[in-house]
Amino acid sequence: MNARDVYFGGPDRPPGCLRDLLAEHIDAVPNGGSIDWVTYYFRDRRLAEGLLRARERGVRVRVTLDGSPRTPRVNDRMIELLGEGLAGDLRVVRSISDDWSLGRRLRSRLHEKLYIFSGPEPTAFIGSFNPSGDEPELEPDLIREIGDQDRGHNLLVALRDPKLVASLTEHARALHANRNSVLDRFRPSASRVLRSEGLSLHFLPHWRAHPIDVQLERCGAGNRVRIAASHLSGKTSVRVLMALAERGAAIEILAGATVRRVPPEVEEELRTAGVSFERLVHSEGFPMHAKFALIDGRGDHCVVFGSFNWTQRSRHLNREIAAIATDPEFFSAFAERWDAIRRSSLTPALSDTGPLSAKS
Repeated sequence: MNARDVYFGGPDRPPGCLRDLLAEHIDAVPNGGSIDWVTYYFRDRRLAEGLLRARERGVRVRVTLDGSPRTPRVNDRMIELLGEGLAGDLRVVRSISDDWSLGRRLRSRLHEKLYIFSGPEPTAFIGSFNPSGDEPELEPDLIREIGDQDRGHNLLVALRDPKLVASLTEHARALHANRNSVLDRFRPSASRVLRSEGLSLHFLPHWRAHPIDVQLERCGAGNRVRIAASHLSGKTSVRVLMALAERGAAIEILAGATVRRVPPEVEEELRTAGVSFERLVHSEGFPMHAKFALIDGRGDHCVVFGSFNWTQRSRHLNREIAAIATDPEFFSAFAERWDAIRRSSLTPALSDTGPLSAKS
């Protein structure tokens, strides 16, 4: 098994393949081991029951969840289910401002997706996948609102470098223990970079320049930049991409279909600047939730991935993980996935809540 592997989910993959991957790792952790679990959405009862079984067989299970995500009450059933079984090892991140509409919009959300298993081989998963589905699905309206991530485009990357896994475990436990305030970005730990061979991990937000902006500022004529984005909005991201286009880089974007996540005015502005822009639609509304960028040309050859979105909130408020990898085999795996997603893309009709049927 490699020191790192990438796993993709999507309409062309078995339903629930990423949640099944996590389930396998939960069941494999031996007595005396540990599981550290950080996520934004969590609605999967079978995974929650697996965590509780692991606890019963002697595994230390720590779960850290956002208590007030954008769609209210999404995590409430899991909080109730896990609350009794995990007791103090369930941390629900909340703020006194969550009771106010403006305060909830402005607070830092715990948007990281980080799943760490101490054994049989220490492994940490990062990426874009939230276990937000359930079976049987008891709230179909809710899953339509947040998107079926068990069947939409998504990804998880397994990291097995022992030092890297140990540092990520330390990070997950700090999130579990800390107050998670807006001042955390000024802690030394917020701006540290974790490195393994051909890979760097960055925690957001912090007070320094955004690592993806730094990577893109080096690019210009002769570079090709391909972006898979579930969310793309906000002046900063548009400005960064417009400047990149002005420097002569060839930019291609595969975006989600909903106008809330990717407004039409953003699409129009980028198209006018010469950016190749396509929206992804599926007849059953499965979301485009994969988040990565491929950069090549002029000696550059890297893939950027993680939990981050191309939004103001993600840039300046949310807890996120961004990874930059230069390993050629890793790059090739993402490039092949880009091509597969690209082949499935169509130009959809749009709505405020989700994709409608594709135009013929």
